[in-house]
Amino acid sequence: MNYTKALNNPIFKIIAQASQELNVDSYVIGGFVRDFLLERDFKKDIDVVAVGSGIELALKVSELISNKPKVQVFKNYGTAMLRYKEIDIEFVGARKESYNQDSRNPIVENGTLEDDQNRRDFTINALAFSLNERNYGELVDPFNGLADLENKIIKTPLNPDITYSDDPLRMLRGIRFATQLNFEIEEESLTAIERNKERINIISGERIVDELNKILSTDKPSIGFLHLYKTGLLDIILPELTALNNVEEIEGHTHKNNFYHTLEVVDNICPNTDDVWLRWAALLHDIGKAPTKKFNKKQGWTFHGHEFLGGKMVKKIFERLHMPLNQKMKFVQKMVMLSSRPIVLAEDIVTDSAVRRLVFDAGEDVDHLMTLCEADITTKNPTKFKKYHNNFDIVRKKIIEVEERDHVRQFQPPISGEEIMELFNLKPSKEIGMLKESVKEAILDGKIPNEYQAAYDFVLKRAEKLGLKKVENNK
Repeated sequence: MNYTKALNNPIFKIIAQASQELNVDSYVIGGFVRDFLLERDFKKDIDVVAVGSGIELALKVSELISNKPKVQVFKNYGTAMLRYKEIDIEFVGARKESYNQDSRNPIVENGTLEDDQNRRDFTINALAFSLNERNYGELVDPFNGLADLENKIIKTPLNPDITYSDDPLRMLRGIRFATQLNFEIEEESLTAIERNKERINIISGERIVDELNKILSTDKPSIGFLHLYKTGLLDIILPELTALNNVEEIEGHTHKNNFYHTLEVVDNICPNTDDVWLRWAALLHDIGKAPTKKFNKKQGWTFHGHEFLGGKMVKKIFERLHMPLNQKMKFVQKMVMLSSRPIVLAEDIVTDSAVRRLVFDAGEDVDHLMTLCEADITTKNPTKFKKYHNNFDIVRKKIIEVEERDHVRQFQPPISGEEIMELFNLKPSKEIGMLKESVKEAILDGKIPNEYQAAYDFVLKRAEKLGLKKVENNK
């Protein structure tokens, strides 16, 4: 079957002309072909394989384009890249690969198109369209990848044990593709992942996180995390998460399975946010529960302080996986540490004071926190489910009311430390800190409005109790 219609972008004719002039065969391969056949949105990049030098082909293509785009050459990898009208095109020479046991970086030799397709991770990524004059647009499919696309199957072109052992990142990629495309992983491929799971230890944290982020960015990340769990990969990558899959019963008292609850929360949050870091917060929001779990006869199972400990665990996970330790980590940490606060509010009478404190502590992220907490409602009891959601609506309305009136989201004390020092002719001291803190507490408790005059009068009264006298000529 011919797929010329897939090649209607002018760049393909230019590559075909360059190939002819160099007398090398070339093919579009991989994601572009797969996504065209699946009728998915095309990615902004195209992979071209040349049976010859990919670098020479890239340079020739650049010559034939009117604005002569810059060619980036990666000699070590035998690849080159150029940009054409917002599309990144990568050129590589067809190659054979062999691997050492302790590295995913292959030893490379020149090869045929068949060699190149053999080294691909999955049959659905080994599909190629010809750019050669004799069979332009023809599909080259040596592993029945088209049938696997139609049957929604992820499988490796060759023996999966070899494919995964050679490059263990492919295990995560397979699970990621299954999650993104809602495909099944072929049984033999799945058991091979389980057999080779320990090989994931040679992959860098950055590479692992890149795949985890892609799984978390799908419509239903639980598909991927269940595959990771069942193959044993999750226990190596995120043991803090698998530790939650442990339900105990003592004297007839049990507790919910926090692992499966967590996966439900992640799926719940996805329709309401594309922010991958908020999705990370959903994934990690209960990790403090395994180490804080205790049983006592009066209360049953408790997880006291799990949010605080969970927040500390977030930092360790980010460090271990070489994730960013900047505001993104701090955001996830904050969400985990505050994750129970709106739930407590929603269970109780919602006071202005409690809402003010929530907004003060969450700051600009209070809306994200509410989105996380609403996703955290996984009860199957319809009455409870409705009650919680109704109460969260009340909390959200209260947040708007309190914020409009008291402006605590970006809280700045109405009276500054410098002014307090001037009022009482003091140098920086613990008294200044005590007075500033008491103003903040009074505003958050609703004892005084968030206004200058009220704060000024309050400071004078508090200072008197501390034995401080206002210096004359000060207002």
